Amino acid sequence: MVTNRGLMFLIAGLCGMLLSLPLFAGPQIQSWHTQNGAKVLFVAAPDLPMLDMRVVFDAGSARDGDNPGISVLTNALLTDGAGEWDADQIAERMASVGAELDVDALRDMAYVSIRTLTQPKPLATAIETLATVLSQPTFEVDDLERNRQAMMTGLRREQQNPGEVAKKSFLSKVFAGHPYAIHSGGTEESLPAITRELIQSHHRQYYVARNAVIAIVGAVDRAQAEQLAEQVTRDLPAGEHAVELPQVEALASEEREWISFPSSQSHILMGQPGMHRGDPDYFVLYVANHILGGSGLVSILSDELREKRGLCYSVYSYFSPMRRNGPYIMGIQTQNARVDEALRVMRDTVKQFIDQGPTEAQLTAAKQNITGGFPLDIASNSKIVGYLAMLGFYDLPLDYLDKFVSRIESVTREQITETLRRRVNPDRFITVVVGNGEKTQEGS
Repeated sequence: MVTNRGLMFLIAGLCGMLLSLPLFAGPQIQSWHTQNGAKVLFVAAPDLPMLDMRVVFDAGSARDGDNPGISVLTNALLTDGAGEWDADQIAERMASVGAELDVDALRDMAYVSIRTLTQPKPLATAIETLATVLSQPTFEVDDLERNRQAMMTGLRREQQNPGEVAKKSFLSKVFAGHPYAIHSGGTEESLPAITRELIQSHHRQYYVARNAVIAIVGAVDRAQAEQLAEQVTRDLPAGEHAVELPQVEALASEEREWISFPSSQSHILMGQPGMHRGDPDYFVLYVANHILGGSGLVSILSDELREKRGLCYSVYSYFSPMRRNGPYIMGIQTQNARVDEALRVMRDTVKQFIDQGPTEAQLTAAKQNITGGFPLDIASNSKIVGYLAMLGFYDLPLDYLDKFVSRIESVTREQITETLRRRVNPDRFITVVVGNGEKTQEGS
């Protein structure tokens, strides 16, 4: 029989044991550099005979310079021909061993990734294909022209999409004069001027080892991972890392734009430059935004605009941190006749949240929602490799995933209020409205 006194000691002992355990343990990350300077991040995942590898270059649209669209175009052409293979042969090589090959280019980065079985033949085929695609793209003129026309078609489609029209205008104003203002899809003037020689030059400058991060997750050991990283980068020149991007300047004043568009609803975007990866205010702003507009239908913005007033079906807000301060965006679609009301409620809600901060109940719910879902964010090899690529590209600490939950848990109401007052200024927001409503005093 356990006495009351004994039960108290047992409970105290169990609580002490629980408190001594870490709140969350992320995957064990190892890091090193290849012989020619590429950074490698590796997580051993022996449970499945699979390997995910992503090679990331500082070669996104922020590097386009006078040739908007060249980063996306260069990246897309990598898998259209490399070495002795054309696009069909590259696809057949990967499909024959059940492997996948993917490419993409964003504002900060461009990458090529593979997923393959770790059996000798599939692994060897996938790695050889990846290495060749990275170092020996052919950039055939016919492939260039086909991709150029596809991007031109994409631009025309964007012109018919009010959401895309709003986003393009919003980002051009938030980042005016900065490389982030460059539209990654190019322009109708820039795309026809991009030649094969310009693409070859872009590739030679940015697709080099010292400008690369390699993320590896899979059923291989450290020695095998080192060998694979060397093989992938062996034929890449060492080169140099891309030059530092300029800082994103804070907005000096408020600006509003009203774009007429034949639609029954208006698309509204509102915001400013936000934060960067590694920002000291990252976790506070992340939690704050989750409460304000990042948690879907249970957010403050949703309650004020959707539930109380029926102004929209959904409203959202998010920070998009990049190497420099990325955008902070709030977005909504509403009836043309109710644009002014929606704008007023959005601004008032943000100002009130900055002034008063969240309640303890809202803060507790946000922390539980974020930390409860985080383990699922790194529950697969493909998700982990994305995190590794992000950590390596932005030079974040290797214990970032280990400390994520505790950093979220440590955020206080006082921190949120102080940080929002310092970092978010509704009186200097960029506001873009795209729709068919009448331009009124509020929307002027």
